[in-house]
Amino acid sequence: MSSPVQIARDLALLVARLGLGVILIAHGWQKLSDQGLAGTAAGFGQMGVPLPTVSAYYATFVELVGGVALILGLALPLVGLLVALDMAGALVLVHLPNGLFASQGGFELVLAIGVGAVAIAAAGSGRLGLDHYLLRRRSKLGEEQGVSA
Repeated sequence: MSSPVQIARDLALLVARLGLGVILIAHGWQKLSDQGLAGTAAGFGQMGVPLPTVSAYYATFVELVGGVALILGLALPLVGLLVALDMAGALVLVHLPNGLFASQGGFELVLAIGVGAVAIAAAGSGRLGLDHYLLRRRSKLGEEQGVSA
């Protein structure tokens, strides 16, 4: 039986994953559908982002696919790292000179997303994510093979 602390932890991780996932999907979708990859790359180039086409593809698909993976609770250590790198690039290459506040082009949003991604990568999905179920299933398969060997 689950303790109230474990239930609260699982729910908190789910809420954090859902929130970050929705934000990332929205930003990735905006890059893909509103601006297009060519438009995103052109914008990145104007902002001085190195390898703007590669960076546009990376940011767009890490945000889209990473957002979905966060919501599902899938491959969180990898997804958290990729999202954190995406946000670190945005912070250093674009937003840092503008100060903290997002309303002035600052880094508060990319910092919050990056730090949240790192925290989720470290904490995992909790019991309400696919990582938990896949790892539990893998563990059970390993036990079954160990017993029959």
